[in-house]
Amino acid sequence: MIFDIMGWIGMVLVLLAYGLLSINKIDNGKIYQILNLVASVFMAIGLLPKKAWFSFALQVAWAIIALVSIIKIILKKEK
Repeated sequence: MIFDIMGWIGMVLVLLAYGLLSINKIDNGKIYQILNLVASVFMAIGLLPKKAWFSFALQVAWAIIALVSIIKIILKKEK
């Protein structure tokens, strides 16, 4: 049950991030990437008991991309 709830929350967050970006309420910056990171982690956790490994791998890759983007944004602001 908790895994399903986390998966649904992740799905809502990824749609929220993309929707806000699409209507120019946020830019492709830290907030967008944090939403993507949290969403992908929640969805990956939600996929664990289902053993949907291809979807799990996609979410892990999505999380890594978001994390790298967040780090680059933070380092760019420090310069």
